[in-house]
Amino acid sequence: MSALFNFQSLLAVILLLICACTYVRGFAPTLLDKNKTGLLGIFWKMARIGERKSPYVAACCVAMAFSILFWQ
Repeated sequence: MSALFNFQSLLAVILLLICACTYVRGFAPTLLDKNKTGLLGIFWKMARIGERKSPYVAACCVAMAFSILFWQ
């Protein structure tokens, strides 16, 4: 089943994108900063969410990991 039709998989993909964008912005900030608008601006926004809401994103990642490991 595709991640678009499974809500738990969609949340996992979104969390992984947020974490990946934040990680990439930590090493190469100019890569994401030059694309603040448009379609590629989504990745910049995900990096900003990861930076500003990092305790909440980390808690969601831990909760998602436990739900995938022990619930499925």
